[in-house]
Amino acid sequence: MAERITENVWLVGGGGLTDPADAAIYLVRFGDKAALIDAGCGESHARLRRHIAECLHPDTELEYLLLTHCHFDHTGGAEAVRTEFGCRIVAHELDAVYLESGDSEVTAASWYGARFKPLAIDIKLQGEESTLAIGSGAVRAIHWPGHSPGSVVYTTYIDQKLVLFGQDVHGPIHPSLLSDERQYQASLRKLLALQADLLLEGHFGVFRTREEVRDFIQSFVR
Repeated sequence: MAERITENVWLVGGGGLTDPADAAIYLVRFGDKAALIDAGCGESHARLRRHIAECLHPDTELEYLLLTHCHFDHTGGAEAVRTEFGCRIVAHELDAVYLESGDSEVTAASWYGARFKPLAIDIKLQGEESTLAIGSGAVRAIHWPGHSPGSVVYTTYIDQKLVLFGQDVHGPIHPSLLSDERQYQASLRKLLALQADLLLEGHFGVFRTREEVRDFIQSFVR
């Protein structure tokens, strides 16, 4: 079953919920609209669909799939999600180029013994920050390069708390992924400055206090 994290935020995919290779997949709802953060590898789409259905009223529209970066464990299932729900796929333009060209090395699909099929991106984020209106709320996209050229975190306020969807805060940094250690370190400091109250990470789970969020991010600062 999907795991409720807080009001209108759920964990709907990832190891133990969908395919073991999937990074965490989060769902956030704003009134009659919702957004999915990342899509896993795509091997367990039927399970993902059921978990989303557990959380959303049939009249709630899944409007966006917000990709945090181009790597296969976050994006391999994106086309299946778009086909299923009719949502628009969002990614930063610096990673969109590798998704749209089907680059199996930069997307790390080759790490999973897969070939990345070219994926059209509906909305390409540009620059340092963008804001997406979703139903009764909004999500801010913040470019934080390092793990990949176009890595993005998404933030929103739920119950007056700053929620940070920060997939792969931990890295890794690897040449084949076009990672950049200098950018990564600067990006970590950018995340610390947000002072988020809740961090939803891609592989290390949920950090539920401002202190836990700070300590986790700080542990990767060099």
